[in-house]
Amino acid sequence: MDYTAVTHTTTDRRLGRLPSGRAVSVTVHRYVGSPGPTVYIQAAQHGIELNGPAALRRLHDRLTDAAIAGTVLVIPVVNQLAFDHRSYMTPGEYDVMNPNLNRVWPGDESGSLQEQFAARLWELVKDADAAVDLHTGTADMLEHVRCRAGDPAAERLAEAFGTSYRITDESEDTGDDGSGGTFRAAAAAAGIPVITAELSNSRRIAQDAVAAGVDGIQNLLREWAVLPAEPESKAAQTVLRNDAEPVTASESGLFECRPDIAVGDTVDAGERLGTVYEPSSFEQQQVVSATERGVIFSLAKESVVVKGERLAGIATPR
Repeated sequence: MDYTAVTHTTTDRRLGRLPSGRAVSVTVHRYVGSPGPTVYIQAAQHGIELNGPAALRRLHDRLTDAAIAGTVLVIPVVNQLAFDHRSYMTPGEYDVMNPNLNRVWPGDESGSLQEQFAARLWELVKDADAAVDLHTGTADMLEHVRCRAGDPAAERLAEAFGTSYRITDESEDTGDDGSGGTFRAAAAAAGIPVITAELSNSRRIAQDAVAAGVDGIQNLLREWAVLPAEPESKAAQTVLRNDAEPVTASESGLFECRPDIAVGDTVDAGERLGTVYEPSSFEQQQVVSATERGVIFSLAKESVVVKGERLAGIATPR
């Protein structure tokens, strides 16, 4: 395959219009070399997830001086409204029906504001040969990469990205909360190899996670022959299945997690993880227990919780 120096361009892609008439758009970076595959990369579907945009800025510095085969499409901040409001989801005043952009893919041109945004972004995604969706998790979440089980091309992307843990979903799986419309599910359904990378936690830039994100994407581009060098060999990943029932709060209150438990620990079905108390009366509301034997990949430590909220995510060994 031939490799030529990158030509870099930026464009503003209009996604929709607010009630005032102000247009909402995103900045699209295109890095183009000789003919080859197209890789689509996005970050900040949720406005407080900052490590993705930081990683893509550093990737920009590497790609502009590189020779590549193909095209890399990058959108550093997909959800401008949530980002500007410094909120996880888009404020409900803009889209009361669909505040979570990552539940409306591949979008609907005639739908709600967020559905229209996704539909106009999907025009860039649908012809890609691979896709990467960068996220960050809660304060207590394992850094990991996600892909669809039984998809060899997606598993290649996940292995090249190189986190210690890989969590796989079955084809019918959607979001952690059981809802549909995630970017990963939509891309996989369209036959596009796709991964979601969870880079540390939200609301702050973690330099180690940013560095891991840049290195992971660069190695993924080598694996896809967009960059000329051979991909670096990564340590074997621990592969887990996202098939365990999430641990949720049956009552609202203050959740106190066991002090000796952390993400990455293996727990048994029925093992106590903590307790939910009523903070005013001090009454115990719920003894929180693991739903299945597996590895804890997310944990809500010492949190105010409402009934139905997820307290822990458990993935089972494959």
